[in-house]
Amino acid sequence: MTGARKTQGLRAHLAGQAAEEAVLRTYEAQGYRQAATRWRSPAGEIDLILRKGNVVIFVEVKQARNFERASQALSARQAKRILTAAALFLDGEPRGQLTETRLDLALVNGEGAVEIVENALAGF
Repeated sequence: MTGARKTQGLRAHLAGQAAEEAVLRTYEAQGYRQAATRWRSPAGEIDLILRKGNVVIFVEVKQARNFERASQALSARQAKRILTAAALFLDGEPRGQLTETRLDLALVNGEGAVEIVENALAGF
């Protein structure tokens, strides 16, 4: 990997982390508690897992120059991977697959503003 590609990759990684932190702060300001960050499973990774009461919220974070571009970054294949990983996470919950859940898409624009799309993955 060239030096320029390494720098670009590091920049993208740090921007992704900053976006996840901004999203987490937004949810926490609304009374959500963090359960996991970048939770990994054999099916893939979930950016954020939160709790509010008995509800578990799975969040995919997308960052781009504007909200429209960020919203277009989620593919059907990626959504299915997230749904599979969420099911694996629920296997460890007391109510298992009967746990009340929500799957959100959190968009972060170039200025760091956050927009939450609740139940965005319900259609996949």
